[in-house]
Amino acid sequence: MMERSDRAPLLDWEEVPPAEKPDETAAPPTAPGNDRLSSPPSNRGSSGCAAPGFGWSSGPGGPTTSRSDACNTTPAIPCTQEGRDKDVEHHGDLGSTDAFVEDRMVKWEEKDQIVSVFVVTFNTRTGADDSRCQPQPSVWSLRCFWRLRSGNMLEWCLPKDIDLDGVEFKAIASGSHRVTTDFIYFRKGSYFGLACFANMPVESTAERGARMKSVGILSPSYTLLYRYMSFLEHQVRLQLQSPGHYSPLEAFYEDKRALLPPSGEAVVTGCPANVWGAAINHSMHPEMKITHPAGCMSQFIRFFGEQIMVLWKLALLRRRILIFSPPPVGVVCYRVYCCCCLANISIPGIGVAVPEFRPFFYINVADIGALENELSYVACTTEKIFEEKKDLYDVYVDNQNVKTCRDGLKPLLRLSAADREKYRKLTEQRQMLLYSQENGDCVSSEEDLFILFFLEQNNRIFQALGEVAGSPDPTLTQESVRAMGLDPHGDRLFLLHLLEVYGYDTLLVSEQLCCS
Repeated sequence: MMERSDRAPLLDWEEVPPAEKPDETAAPPTAPGNDRLSSPPSNRGSSGCAAPGFGWSSGPGGPTTSRSDACNTTPAIPCTQEGRDKDVEHHGDLGSTDAFVEDRMVKWEEKDQIVSVFVVTFNTRTGADDSRCQPQPSVWSLRCFWRLRSGNMLEWCLPKDIDLDGVEFKAIASGSHRVTTDFIYFRKGSYFGLACFANMPVESTAERGARMKSVGILSPSYTLLYRYMSFLEHQVRLQLQSPGHYSPLEAFYEDKRALLPPSGEAVVTGCPANVWGAAINHSMHPEMKITHPAGCMSQFIRFFGEQIMVLWKLALLRRRILIFSPPPVGVVCYRVYCCCCLANISIPGIGVAVPEFRPFFYINVADIGALENELSYVACTTEKIFEEKKDLYDVYVDNQNVKTCRDGLKPLLRLSAADREKYRKLTEQRQMLLYSQENGDCVSSEEDLFILFFLEQNNRIFQALGEVAGSPDPTLTQESVRAMGLDPHGDRLFLLHLLEVYGYDTLLVSEQLCCS
């Protein structure tokens, strides 16, 4: 069963208030000078790019940290409106324009329309356990796997001509028969999907005592899919109780269907950092703070503890991260989203020439072909077979255990002194925030704090790199590494990987740092 803290109270989908327009956002900071940098040779390709204003690392705007601020403790989020105003005034280059944000929010809402609605069912009469295909603990046959799951069927969909091949195995995750309810975020081609699953016991020998269905939707973006979760939860219960009653789904699709370009193509992307940041601050209602992926950052960090700093480095290095966990899947999909948030950078131009850190959310064996061509992604699965497919990922996260088979990455799994210090600061800031909230004088949330914390850490690193690259002597010293918030000794390998991935190929590294 999904824990109550991970789910929102059920609401009627038509009663969810529209997002309020944010009052302020940050303007793009000044881009660093042309980089002249040097890093070790690369044995890993880095083709592909994130277009400016899209994805996780290239959206303009967002809070930044100046060099003088970067050398000190990361500032806590101002709790009062007066504090927010002073903070904006302090960072003179971070002014805001309501028209700009409103325009960006409107554009993103236009992209977040529904392109399909569907019902998936598990036919227990054909998809139950097959005695001919019980796998040994260390052996798994894909032929047996698909025979066991042959009961997943697409029952109904709109529009009728859309390609939904394989969606039946995304909307009902492997192992879902062990849970009563669940929700699943996933990718289907160039679209994102959200499906709500329910498992209802029935007194039917033909159905083997259980009826399982999932109701889902597809959209060009996932940033607003959370708005329809309560509707999907209600509809899947309706489908279990009264199978074949599709009129509410038909009306929903007619009301919400997308107006796509003539080509019908959609861009797989995420909301720019300044837009989703503004949405968190200004338009999240309490129930949405739980239902929307942005509402789970605090749970995510409490789950991983200090290991969050290891995931932060791997995400910033654009590694292929695969998270395994048994069902329920919903909270694990949230971890995928949170991993992407760790890699946010709001400095224009940074990350444009590196592979985009793409969220795949839930995957199964049908996605193996797609993952083979991905240079950078984060995904989750309930299928243990992926652990054996070591060529598909760089990092494998089994619940709270982060591991890798790449020798060059194994040292990064050890926490440095700077990692522990950053985690201590993060914990202190959270305690201060909670204290302010108890006194009723704080308008920020834990999610605001965590997202801004890592955004500022990332900006701090690349601002320092830009300053060194633009100096007469473009050499990284222990002092410049400390200015990034890194440990000159414990983070040396991480820094070398960072220079390689982000193309700082003319930057020199001091002999003292290299030999530390």
